[in-house]
Amino acid sequence: MSIPNVSGRFSRVLLLGGTSEIGLAILSSLSLDPGAEVILAGRDVARLEAAGKTLNRRRAARPMAKTATVSGAQPGPASRGDDPPYPPITVARYDATETGAHQAFAAEICAGGVPDLVIAATGILIPQEQAERDVRLAATMIETNFTGHVTALLAFGEAMRGRGSGTIVVLSSVAAVRPRKFNSVYGATKAGLDAFARGYADSLHGTGVRVLLVRPGFVTGRMTQGMKPAPLATTPEGVGAAVASALRGQGRGDGKSVVWVPAPLVGLATVMKLIPRPVWRKLKQLSPGGRPPYPRGATSRLCASRRCRLRKWTSSRRRRRRRRRAW
Repeated sequence: MSIPNVSGRFSRVLLLGGTSEIGLAILSSLSLDPGAEVILAGRDVARLEAAGKTLNRRRAARPMAKTATVSGAQPGPASRGDDPPYPPITVARYDATETGAHQAFAAEICAGGVPDLVIAATGILIPQEQAERDVRLAATMIETNFTGHVTALLAFGEAMRGRGSGTIVVLSSVAAVRPRKFNSVYGATKAGLDAFARGYADSLHGTGVRVLLVRPGFVTGRMTQGMKPAPLATTPEGVGAAVASALRGQGRGDGKSVVWVPAPLVGLATVMKLIPRPVWRKLKQLSPGGRPPYPRGATSRLCASRRCRLRKWTSSRRRRRRRRRAW
């Protein structure tokens, strides 16, 4: 039986996408109580167990994690064996694309206690050219990055609403702000997820259930392996630390509902929204999820050039408006 989420403490945590680098980094940064139960959910049980053991070692290295587990908890394979008495970690099979099974999956998890914290970290990045050649790949990315999140989070959100407390963390992306021509499918999935999270947060307002929307930029890791880091790139550990800080703030009643990682990314996102579409369409510098073709040192010159073009376009538009009014 989980303890209701109060003062930012979580006694039962579910990570959807249990092998996600960012999701595991969030768990590592949370400094969970020694008896907190962690559930890693994903498709590959062997990888989940390996991730659980790694996470246990990280948690055990913290002073708070060197005590016995909570009474009555049932550790999964990741915490059995000759290891020290780490906090219990359970693994559960979960497939984001099997949306018809999500209601039953949520009921099964909640039967042991409604999670205090659900982290939605499932996600894949398929190159745009591959999605265009094989539309089934595009469908898989949509189901994994968007549809599966909606069905799973609705099920867990309603369970949390019934209890009167809980926190949901949704991993969006700066790509949700304005999708580009080279990542239109991926950007659309993140834009849809971002919109759902904001709307669902409003629906849950006043119920005791909170939604934290996380918008990281380019994250160096398995998903972006082989890609040149974009400006303001971050790491899974950087995202984890930012999310943990925001969750602690929510527990004190002064937390944010949206977290940008890194924080200066919000300024870049604002500029992205203001760039006129004809200019936006011609920009070649790729944002998170792409492969910037420019050499080192060219970024600042490119940004200055864009600002100059934007000022010229704005001034020309103002002059045309003045002429029309004069006529």
